Amino acid sequence: MLSALEYRILKWISPLAKDRLTGEAYAGKSKVRVLLGDRTMEELKGKVVIDFGCGEGHEAVDMALAGAKKVIGIDIRPWILEKARAVARQAGVLAVCEFSEQTEELADVVVSLDSFEHFADPEAMLDKMFVLLKPGGVLAASFGPTWYHPLGGHFFSFPFPWAHLVFTEKALVRWRQDIKHDGIRRFSEVDGGLNQMTIRRFERIVQRSRFEVETIEAVPIRKLRRLHNRITREFTSAIVRCRLRRPQ
Repeated sequence: MLSALEYRILKWISPLAKDRLTGEAYAGKSKVRVLLGDRTMEELKGKVVIDFGCGEGHEAVDMALAGAKKVIGIDIRPWILEKARAVARQAGVLAVCEFSEQTEELADVVVSLDSFEHFADPEAMLDKMFVLLKPGGVLAASFGPTWYHPLGGHFFSFPFPWAHLVFTEKALVRWRQDIKHDGIRRFSEVDGGLNQMTIRRFERIVQRSRFEVETIEAVPIRKLRRLHNRITREFTSAIVRCRLRRPQ
């Protein structure tokens, strides 16, 4: 009964819902540089880099243009890899970029952007990144929004901020089916996955890993910066970024 009432409320709200995760923040900018900083981009020069979860290849191309010796884009979706190759070809860096579902080549740097909140098994993926690094190599990762962010439910947060925490999964999935028609039954089944990753959960995964931690940072949402602290960070952080190193 409760989920049915929630569904009716969502149906009433849905004409006002809009996609707030459009990527406009990176328009005309280097996403790698914005999320990971100038230091990381400079460190890529002359290095073999793996873009883990490369998507359509825009960041791989960006890193190639910034001077990386070789960029290997990894993604599990063959159709998206074809798009990535086309993007690299158009940018004139196809000779530097390689796109594949897997690789045996070891990298100096593994870059992971906007992926850890999607992996079905983030702990296994972190270990896979470890294995893909040369001894002494660095994983530079950034992801978000995390689960308690106002938009942490991604599409499920479109009715209003934190909607994914207010309504039940059953009601939200039913509401989504009226729009997407893809038969999903749980948050985890959406395209790309949604694993409800929190900052604390990620820290625990890293602590159990074989990596040495250089930095883990919860970056505050600009408008909530004054409210951001250790207690409120799950609700007031925009992204999480980190630098992890494989021991020599």
